[in-house]
Amino acid sequence: MPKITHVWSREILDSRGIPTMETALQLDDGNSAVASVPSGASTGSFEAHELRDGDVKRYLGKGVLKAVANVTTVIGPKIVGLEVANQTALDKTLIDLDGTANKEKLGANAILSVSLAVLRAASSSQRYPLYAWVAALAQQFGIPPVRLKVPTPIFNMINGGLHGAGNLDFQEFFIIPSSAVIYSRALQIGAEIYHKIKDSLARRGAIHSVGDEGGYAPNLFTNLDALSILVEASRESGFNVGNDLFLGLDVAANNFYRDGKYSIRDRSAPLDRDSFLTFYNNLNDQYHLAIMEDPLFEDDWEGWSRITANFAGKALIVGDDLLVTNPARVERGIKEKAANAILVKPNQIGTVSETLQVIKMSREAGWKIIVSHRSGETNDTSIADFAVGIGADYVKFGAPARGERVAKYNRLLAIETELAAKK
Repeated sequence: MPKITHVWSREILDSRGIPTMETALQLDDGNSAVASVPSGASTGSFEAHELRDGDVKRYLGKGVLKAVANVTTVIGPKIVGLEVANQTALDKTLIDLDGTANKEKLGANAILSVSLAVLRAASSSQRYPLYAWVAALAQQFGIPPVRLKVPTPIFNMINGGLHGAGNLDFQEFFIIPSSAVIYSRALQIGAEIYHKIKDSLARRGAIHSVGDEGGYAPNLFTNLDALSILVEASRESGFNVGNDLFLGLDVAANNFYRDGKYSIRDRSAPLDRDSFLTFYNNLNDQYHLAIMEDPLFEDDWEGWSRITANFAGKALIVGDDLLVTNPARVERGIKEKAANAILVKPNQIGTVSETLQVIKMSREAGWKIIVSHRSGETNDTSIADFAVGIGADYVKFGAPARGERVAKYNRLLAIETELAAKK
């Protein structure tokens, strides 16, 4: 089996102009691979540690030269000579080298860059498309095989919270095409509505510049106004909400939770948990949301169990900050029935193997799987192949705009074509 001969890394910039890292592997059979890692703006408290330099004289303290050095001087020498196709053993080596619970010694960014490069290099060496290699690897982890298909996209059309420069509290406002349509048609639906949203905002005199994830970042009176604009733009595009497409939210409630209450512009006074749950009931009566992500504070387990039970059969309650792709958090979430869907982000946990472990647990619990990007992205498209390979139900890559988002959507188009040709 091919073995690793060289490992090197370097600092690059992500889509927000903030440093991240890129790692490359060389194999003894002549194959090589490169992988880069994203970074989040809205992060859960329990995510694996992203190592930054802290030197305020350089990139405002956001540099990653320490993480780069950890790859080249600590990790590299330990994995040279190892078989690249053994993802489990390689990831265990990385985890053991770090030796901390949240990867604070070497940095989850350093570790993931190597884990992803290993994944890419192995698929190249074995002459598998990356998505097919991921599918084979998933079966090794006990994830039942599925018919390979492109997941349904979730388009983040309006950016609020930490992802937008406007005044909206909720972080993401979604358009979700029906899963009954093929991916290329879903992408068309998303792109056409995206342009109509700009027209709707312009008519109102609202700002229509874009946020971190390519969605518009307007100033509006309330969060619900953003949902009204999505409905209007969908109808003007000739699509029926509730049939052709559905609406959803990433509330990211951590960002406006203070002292046990939620402060949103839709209400004049802060809301306690019970009042906020009532707000969601009223909101859903009006807009019939298909997805609600992070609707409550990340450690309010009782509240999460209540909202999941309340919306059973109505909407997916998606854990992101609650679960942070962490096996221990997911185990508790399953036990307490605190969600019925999970947002999967490999950089929240740090290795491909641990991510696959989380997916296995979530599948066994009957949860839906949403594979997601981060707000600070690169043009690396491996997350698209990963989503197809593990049989994700949905992908969330941002709006159908901005190069780092479109690269992933376009990669899914290529995969759709390849899979159709194999039928």
